[in-house]
Amino acid sequence: MSHDELLAALQDASAGGVFHLPAHCREAVRRAAAEAGFACFEVSLADCSRLDEVLARLGIGLDFPDWYGHNLDALKDCLTDLSWVEAAGYVLAIDHAGPFLVREPEGFAELEEVLTAAVAEWRALGYPMWIFFDAQATGLAAFAETG
Repeated sequence: MSHDELLAALQDASAGGVFHLPAHCREAVRRAAAEAGFACFEVSLADCSRLDEVLARLGIGLDFPDWYGHNLDALKDCLTDLSWVEAAGYVLAIDHAGPFLVREPEGFAELEEVLTAAVAEWRALGYPMWIFFDAQATGLAAFAETG
């Protein structure tokens, strides 16, 4: 996918979702998202193998407000608000998700469900939101190759 195609894809709110993004595509996505005026977040789940650790790391990485409750409901509330970082769209890249996925597959599925619901709420408002995992998980579509 060319840069212009990638930029157009990211700006399409109806196409946003939760995807696997190969590491070699990350920089192209980051550049296109920045050009589109998106807020871009990168969160590493290195050393996180439990859902509570993942929720804490996401809260820190996305600079959630003090009222963030470190649970799935609070995660969805914060992801669907983001009033402290208004932008034309949102990209969240999550690295080192593999150990969490292996150790707690049910927790990963619950997390993916909340992330998908947050994307759907932004989509309904006409705002693109993209969430990318570096890990390949069952049911997680791969984002188109970028070049």
